[in-house]
Amino acid sequence: MDFAGDHFSLFDLPAAFRIDSALLDRRYIELQSQVHPDRFASSGESARRLSEQWATRVNEAYQTLRKPLPRARYLLHLAQHDIGSENNTAMPTDFLVEQMEWREAVAEARAAGDHHELEHLHHRLQRELAARQEEIAALLDDQHDLEQAADRVRRLMFQEKLLSEIDDAIAAGEE
Repeated sequence: MDFAGDHFSLFDLPAAFRIDSALLDRRYIELQSQVHPDRFASSGESARRLSEQWATRVNEAYQTLRKPLPRARYLLHLAQHDIGSENNTAMPTDFLVEQMEWREAVAEARAAGDHHELEHLHHRLQRELAARQEEIAALLDDQHDLEQAADRVRRLMFQEKLLSEIDDAIAAGEE
């Protein structure tokens, strides 16, 4: 195995946003079975250390590729395109207004203890996330428009944070 290779090469997958998740999972299990430190327990120190490094590398690569947001960020990184999440906070006004409306709806439902409404918001946002991910897939895989893809990734970051807040509110209501 090549430590210098990218995550996609490690799993023998094309470097694309759209990936075969089942194939990724199978290859992850195959790689883990090859490099897992338990297989090298009776080997020398060097072999054990190398297997630990490989197991860590395989785990990190898998965690990056299995979820859409980290995968999109990684693809932009491979293309040497900074998404600017730290210094580019400019967002279209309509998107920001929409985010404020979402947050107000979540806050109202949470304050009212309306578990049903929180679930409804969760499902609605899941559909929006799926649409955003399809948009990113088209921009990265089909159009190779890195600038627009980076913009959509920044938006996805906002939306995933909101989804996490909704999930937290649902969990708090179940306690």
